[in-house]
Amino acid sequence: MTNPYYVYVLLSEKDHKFYIGYTNNIEKHLKEHENGEVASTKWRLPVMLIYYEMHLNQKDALRREDYFKTTAGKRTIKIMLRYYLKGLIC
Repeated sequence: MTNPYYVYVLLSEKDHKFYIGYTNNIEKHLKEHENGEVASTKWRLPVMLIYYEMHLNQKDALRREDYFKTTAGKRTIKIMLRYYLKGLIC
């Protein structure tokens, strides 16, 4: 089996906005986010992981990340996680 790729969604507790990314080492990358080492989330800390999915192919993961970054993709995230997000941002 090849190394998996992860598409993940973080929620900023500061501004309640999503950050969507992908990585092949989710534990390491989440620590980088939490430590303020990622420019995109540095000023939006704290962030929490609210969703991730695994892909066996990098292109599939990148395609899914691109989709989640669209308006329709963000809507899909909100629908998939509607019960969790209820009261947080919706």
